Amino acid sequence: MARKPKDDGSIVLEDVEIGFRNFSGQVGKYNKEGEKSFVVFLNDDIATQLAGDGWNVKYLKPLEEEDPPQAYLSVSVNYGTRGRPPKVVLVTSRGKTVLTSDTVSLVDWAEIVKADCIIRPYHWEVSGNTGIKAYLRDLYLTIREDPLELKYADVPPSAMSEITSEVE
Repeated sequence: MARKPKDDGSIVLEDVEIGFRNFSGQVGKYNKEGEKSFVVFLNDDIATQLAGDGWNVKYLKPLEEEDPPQAYLSVSVNYGTRGRPPKVVLVTSRGKTVLTSDTVSLVDWAEIVKADCIIRPYHWEVSGNTGIKAYLRDLYLTIREDPLELKYADVPPSAMSEITSEVE
C-alpha cells in the first residue's frame, strides 16, 4: 500500500483491502438508503499520516484483547449530479469492465484479489469544526474468476434465441 499525493489532494492507495462494501446503497445500521460506501483498511503508518492531514481515520475494536485496533477510512461512492462520477473498473483475464451506477452493486459480492484506488478529499467546515470526507475517484478491482466461467468464456452470451426459434 502506498500513499502518493495528487495535485488536488487526492491519495493513491495500492494493493489495499476493502471491506464493509455497500455499493448497492442498501439501508443499514450505518447508512441511509442510497448511500454507497466502503472502507479501506490502513496500516499504522498510513493511518497516522492521513489522520495528521485531517482525514477521518477510525479504528475497529480488536476481536482478541491482545490484537491492536485496525485503522480504516470510510469512503463515499457518489454518483450524484454534481461533479465527476467515480470510475469503478473490474479487471479479469478477459479485460476491463467499467461499472456504472446501475451495475456497481456487483462489487458487493465480487471475490476481490487486488484493489487499487484513488480517494479525493472534500474539506468541510460545520459550526467551527473541520475535517476531510473521503470520496471515491477511481477503483480498480482484480477479481477471482470462477474456473467454469473461464472454461466457457468463449461461448456466446445466449443460446436462448436458438432454443426459442426451434420451438416456434
